[in-house]
Amino acid sequence: MKSILSAAALSLVASVSFADTLTLYTSQPNADAQKTVDAFMAAHPDIEVDWVRDGTTKLMARLMAEIEAGSPQPDVLLIADTVTLEGMAQDGHLKAYKSAEAEAFDPALYSADGYYYSTKLITTGIVYNTGAEMQPSSWADLADASLKGQIAMPSPLYSGAALIHLATLTGDKDLGWDYYDKLAANEARAQGGNGGTFKAVASGEKPYGVVVDFLAIRNKADGSPVEFVFPEEGVSYVTEPVAILETAKNVAAAEKFVDFVLSQQGQDLVLDMGYIPARNGMDVPAGFPARDEIKLMAFDPAQALKDAEANKEKFAAVFGSE
Repeated sequence: MKSILSAAALSLVASVSFADTLTLYTSQPNADAQKTVDAFMAAHPDIEVDWVRDGTTKLMARLMAEIEAGSPQPDVLLIADTVTLEGMAQDGHLKAYKSAEAEAFDPALYSADGYYYSTKLITTGIVYNTGAEMQPSSWADLADASLKGQIAMPSPLYSGAALIHLATLTGDKDLGWDYYDKLAANEARAQGGNGGTFKAVASGEKPYGVVVDFLAIRNKADGSPVEFVFPEEGVSYVTEPVAILETAKNVAAAEKFVDFVLSQQGQDLVLDMGYIPARNGMDVPAGFPARDEIKLMAFDPAQALKDAEANKEKFAAVFGSE
């Protein structure tokens, strides 16, 4: 009897230990991921978080391999964009969860069915070198013939944010694919990611560029000779959404994590990291305009997912592949 009770006790201890461990896959930069995990564990000291960090593409390849093998590891995802999670939701890989914190968010920033929730706004706008002759204020300005050969932008064949930017602008009735045809005619260089584009503008190699907001604003604060513009037509954006896996082993802890990153405390953390919080009524980091002055362009993750391959093919036909 003693051995049976001991085995039962050990089993109970093991199950409690297992239930109190949350596994997170995230594409956040390492420092941001550590801050997120530390803050969550401080708020929930009964939950231990095991986390894996990598780029979204590599994380998704790893996760898909795990799913194929029948052993997906994460309980919760915190990755770059809603298009990726929309695909997972459509394939039945995400668990719906209606967080009470959603009341403080624009409905456009989360899945109506509760499959994923945006946690921040990383917008794409125009950066220009302070030595440039023109000071652009709109996307249309980049199609001006006077800027021919002076524009750099990340390629949607390489950058996820650039692919979402492409879907957003080509879906706009006043811009559309005609706008990209004009950029090609203006010899805009589409190559690599945001980092290379920013370096080209900061160095003066290309006086004008298309980049994510924080890259330009933070570097300007550090003395880089650049200015960042939120174009008058609006900006495209990625939102680093959070989602629970359908196969999550610790659903209760995963729901607490979702609630935490969406809460006032979690969104204050986003602000401290230097990003625009997705939650309404929040401040913005130094160097950013007020939230209500930033116009977000219309974006449909499901449509962007549907059009992704066609958009890549058409872009390659217009600009050439890298």
